[in-house]
Amino acid sequence: MTQNLSEFSADVVVIGGGHAGVEAAAASARAGARTVLLTHSFDTVGAMSCNPAIGGIGKGHLVREIDALGGIMGEAADRGGIQFRLLNRRKGPAVRGPRTQADRKLYKAAVQEMVRAQAGLEIVEGDAFDLSFGAGNRVEAVILEDGRRIRCGAVVITTGTFLNGLIHIGSVKIPAGRVGEKPSLGLSATLARLGLRLGRLKTGTPARLDGRTIDWASLDKQGPDDEPYAFSYLTTRIDNPQIDCGITRTTDETHRIIRENLHRSALYGGEIEGVGPRYCPSIEDKIVKFGDRDGHQVFLEPEGLDDDTVYPNGLSTSLPEDVQEAFLRSLPGLEQVRILKAGYAIEYDHVDPRELTRSLEVSKAPGLFLAGQINGTTGYEEAGAQGLLAGLNAARRASGAEPVVIGRGDAYLGVMVDDLTRTGVTEPYRMFTSRAEFRLSLRADNADRRLTPLGLEWGLVDARRAEVFSKSEAALGEARRLLEGATITTAEAARKGLAVNQDGRTRSAWTLLSNTDTTLDMLIPVWPELASIQDTVRERIEIEAAYDVYLERQRRDQIRLKREEERSIPADLDFDTLKGLSNEIRHKLRERRPATVAEAERIDGMTPAALAIILVALRKFDRAQAA
Repeated sequence: MTQNLSEFSADVVVIGGGHAGVEAAAASARAGARTVLLTHSFDTVGAMSCNPAIGGIGKGHLVREIDALGGIMGEAADRGGIQFRLLNRRKGPAVRGPRTQADRKLYKAAVQEMVRAQAGLEIVEGDAFDLSFGAGNRVEAVILEDGRRIRCGAVVITTGTFLNGLIHIGSVKIPAGRVGEKPSLGLSATLARLGLRLGRLKTGTPARLDGRTIDWASLDKQGPDDEPYAFSYLTTRIDNPQIDCGITRTTDETHRIIRENLHRSALYGGEIEGVGPRYCPSIEDKIVKFGDRDGHQVFLEPEGLDDDTVYPNGLSTSLPEDVQEAFLRSLPGLEQVRILKAGYAIEYDHVDPRELTRSLEVSKAPGLFLAGQINGTTGYEEAGAQGLLAGLNAARRASGAEPVVIGRGDAYLGVMVDDLTRTGVTEPYRMFTSRAEFRLSLRADNADRRLTPLGLEWGLVDARRAEVFSKSEAALGEARRLLEGATITTAEAARKGLAVNQDGRTRSAWTLLSNTDTTLDMLIPVWPELASIQDTVRERIEIEAAYDVYLERQRRDQIRLKREEERSIPADLDFDTLKGLSNEIRHKLRERRPATVAEAERIDGMTPAALAIILVALRKFDRAQAA
């Protein structure tokens, strides 16, 4: 660690050691830049400040994309995971999301080990206070609170909730980035001085509970999958013991306690200005907005294999600690529970992401990049993915190379960055599969095929990953060659017990496998040579075959959507009559009255599914007019 020099230099400085900062610093160093990771304390690098989990629907896709580009999060999640589950397993592969509950200590240790091992990356402990700019607002140095300067060619700011952060517990306000850590105050002024539009957002976290005071025997349990689904393409086995978590529910008494104390909540007592995440609401929000429900499910998640701390997922709150204790003890199994750390809300500054290019560079300040919650997102996974892209582009900017852009059709990362920079945010942005119009091709299983070649081109992928990818591609290619070379007539297929239309056409094993009712095991008796297909690629080749015909349709849909973007929307089209639109989308359409499909597409919160409903309505409108 560099500590004593009054001035030193680097190609890239990354400010902040959270999930975005770690990925940004590692990506910058992998891309060949001399990189400094500037953090308050190295001990907090890799800390999971809220939910002890990685992945989920949409989020798991992002983690696999980070991994495919050589990032840290996927490997760390595999090394720290203590309850692996593949969500949406019964649905199609496009919307399945890997998730793991993590041991906080193991995850943090894995991240720190990988950061230390990264060549070209130096850790500096200190507080970033200001930035220095040269001609044309080009960033040229980071100024620390203690007066030290780090001269550099590019900067990535990843301050998370630290930017002017303020914690709320009832009426108590504590300036902090998270509990026990002071906020970053100087950089807010720096960003305002640049003329950037700043906003205020909030997020929250539940109380941490003493697991020894929970009546586990009275609770339902949720266990892990029998076969863990790893995040990293480099992971060959999961060694950690796998655990159960408990399930409980709020009760009428819980709701009564919260309702009677809403005036003491920072959120409902007028203490908080920032807008919170709609998809991860506080328990106060749930009771106010969905109070007619008979209860809200709560998952009791142990935070580690040797840690008695329990995270009650679903109970984020800004109520005073005495109220937290009262409503927690009204839940089944928590009658005698003891709080180890009170829940709280935190509000913080963010930059309007429309101030950024799609490379995550600030338009008004060349060489300055932003990633993570400072851009209005929420979640470790969204932060990490942005960090990787920002770190790569900072390294390229410092070396004089052109920044790169990842498109919507290439990755969920591309969808997220396009959403942020095109439409901005009115609430913390969270990744969902519904945001991706081309999600059939943006699957968690094929992130390496989509992105690792780009990672190789950009210098992000090391020799070990390149070798693993090369072997995987060879195995997949050989499997497809075998399947396409094995043919059969419809009559012979029927005699072999294979369901096909009797149209007289010869079919390949690849075509037969594209039928979702057909598996590789069903084809091996017909073509014994297919048994040579490696176990590691069997599921992947079945998915590739099953989606082949749909992907061709999706490519056509993509072309048609581009063509239809400039279609006019009649001024008298009644959006309230369109079935399938959410109330929120209807409200925004009524308010903004977009003149074209392209304008409707740019409305924040507009999903591909909602856009498709509008297009269908326009076609019906056209037919009615013609008639």
